[in-house]
Amino acid sequence: MRKSVIRKLPLLFFVLLFLLLAYNVMQMPGHASTAAPAYNDATAHYLEEAVSETGAINVIAAILADYRAFDTLGETIVLFTSIVAVASILKVTDKKTRAVDDHE
Repeated sequence: MRKSVIRKLPLLFFVLLFLLLAYNVMQMPGHASTAAPAYNDATAHYLEEAVSETGAINVIAAILADYRAFDTLGETIVLFTSIVAVASILKVTDKKTRAVDDHE
């Protein structure tokens, strides 16, 4: 009996997680609205003050390079790490293929 309960725990966990996520999705706004949490004072500040505060040529460059610099750096690091991981996997596969061809 204990094994059957232990086997059902992951299923119960995922069902509860699904219900929690589904509930939260249902609480999200259905359409764009100025009352939505994503639309706040930061948006107006970025649009009005970005060029003058940062000295950037345009608003997009100001937001990416100055306001969100650490976020952009983090995304760049993740992208670089994934490229290195894929390249290393492909390189290992290439070495194994060469080793088999050399022995024949």
